[in-house]
Formats: sequence, C-alpha cells, structure tokens
Amino acid sequence: MAKSSGTADISALSFEDALKELETIVDRLEKGDVELEASISIYERGEALRAHCDKLLRSAEARVEKITLNQDGAPSGVEPLDVDD
Repeated sequence: MAKSSGTADISALSFEDALKELETIVDRLEKGDVELEASISIYERGEALRAHCDKLLRSAEARVEKITLNQDGAPSGVEPLDVDD
C-alpha cells in the first residue's frame, strides 16, 4: 500500500475504493507487523476512510426511494425511504 498523503485525497475516493483501502489497513493492523508510528498513522487514515464511507452511505440512503402501491397493488409513485423502520 502506498504511503498515505493525509485526508485530502480521501474525499475523491469512491465508496468501493475507500472500503478496499480500509480493509487493507484493518488487515495490516490485525497482523501486528507495523511499527508503532506507522500504526498510528494508518489508524488515523482508517478512521478518515471509515467516516468517508459512512458519509457516502448516508448520502446514498437519502437518495433511495421506495415505490408506493395503490389499493390494487399497482405502483402509484415513490416516497423517501424511511430507514428507521
């Protein structure tokens, strides 16, 4: 994995790319073969990646709509998806 250049480039990552990098960071930290200073640095980047993924997921959820049906069961429109149900 390339050395991180801070959080500036994270905002440009797609969800899939950010998640893949986050999984790599978790794997490296779990193996325990990273020096302390490097561990701290990649942990901080991992936190920024996690926050970015969370933001992208919340944005996607806000755009998802559910189809509403009329009494006959036919689609009648859409309404915002209520994810708290």
